[in-house]
Amino acid sequence: MSKDAGGRIGTVAALVRSTFLVNAVYANSAREYGLTQQQGQLLCVLMAQPYGMSELGAVLGLAKSSLTGLVDRSERNGLVRRTSDPQDSRAVRVSLTGQGAKLADEFYAETCRRVEELASGLAPAERDTLAALLGRVVTDNKVPSVFAEPDSMR
Repeated sequence: MSKDAGGRIGTVAALVRSTFLVNAVYANSAREYGLTQQQGQLLCVLMAQPYGMSELGAVLGLAKSSLTGLVDRSERNGLVRRTSDPQDSRAVRVSLTGQGAKLADEFYAETCRRVEELASGLAPAERDTLAALLGRVVTDNKVPSVFAEPDSMR
C-alpha cells in the first residue's frame, strides 16, 4: 500500500524509507571513520559549541546513562573532554578535543558529500523543492540541530 496507482510512493513510506537510506549512509560513513552512529552524531553536534550533559542528552535524545556511556567512550578515545561549567560548579560541559575536532571535520565533510549524492539524480530546482519541504517538516516538528547545513559550518 506504499504506492499509489501511478507508482508513486506516499508521504509516510517516502519519509520512513528516506530515514533508512540516510541512516545507512551515516552508519557506513561512521564505521569507516571508526565511529558508531551515536559517536558521529555527538561529534557533529559538538562542532557548533560545547554542551552541558543535560542539553546534550536532549539534543541527541539519549537517557542520562546512555549519554554518560557515550561521552565516557568518546573521552577514552581522546575525542571529547569534560570541563567544569563556569555557571554551575556541579555541572560539566562536553567539548571536542583537537583530535575530536579534526575527526569531526573529516567525518562531517565526507558524510555531507555522501548524503548530497543521494539526490544527485534531481534537477537543481527539484533539489531546492525537496530541501524546502523537508526543512518545513523538520522545523514544524522542532527537530534539534544534530547535523548542520554544510555551508553554515565553513
